[in-house]
Amino acid sequence: MAPSRKILITRISLLILAGTAVILMLKYLPDILQLTVSFDEFRKYILSTGKAGPAVLILFQILQTVIAPIPGEVVQIAGGYIYGVTLGTIYVTAGMLTGSAIAFYFTRFMGGFLIGRLIEKKKLKWMTDMMGRKNFSVFLFVFFLIPGLPKDLLVYIAGLTPMKPLRLFGILLAGRLPWLIASVAVGANLYQKNYTSTIILSVLAVVAFVLGLIYKDKLIQRFGAGKRAGRS
Repeated sequence: MAPSRKILITRISLLILAGTAVILMLKYLPDILQLTVSFDEFRKYILSTGKAGPAVLILFQILQTVIAPIPGEVVQIAGGYIYGVTLGTIYVTAGMLTGSAIAFYFTRFMGGFLIGRLIEKKKLKWMTDMMGRKNFSVFLFVFFLIPGLPKDLLVYIAGLTPMKPLRLFGILLAGRLPWLIASVAVGANLYQKNYTSTIILSVLAVVAFVLGLIYKDKLIQRFGAGKRAGRS
């Protein structure tokens, strides 16, 4: 079989697999959202799976990163609520990195057709403008660092650029880990009824989120002023 035909078959298979995953997610989304409404119910469900609990939590984080319209903070806080800060951070980070790898390689292998069409929309045009900038890596780090901004979509977009995978995942980990730990710590403190620490961490997160929203456009304009990088 010719290599080009193998690639075409693989791409079609991936599209079918992705479409099936989206259909299944839409079908079971109400049940998933119902589970995540209450941390106690979510904890009960995860623990009911026994030794598979960590894998199930990681799967939730992967789904949230790749396709599911579930607020990432919910899964991250739940990780701390169920397993504490150390294990919760490990499981949530593993899910985030795995989901990001799936998103990145899906875009890169599929040639970016679907993502390219998505970011052509006017409200996402700023993402297209950033892709060819020399300071794109710095831009990614800053946006990964600020809570509430479209981090998961940026991973898909990074797959359209010549950026090396290890560089992306290093930036992703450096930018997202501090707030992942903070979210997990909120969950752990909630379960331990340590409300003072919970309030302090929550206020810091809300302030960072609001500041990110306020200054997002200014950040985009500042980074957008950089020179375009040459394609490798």
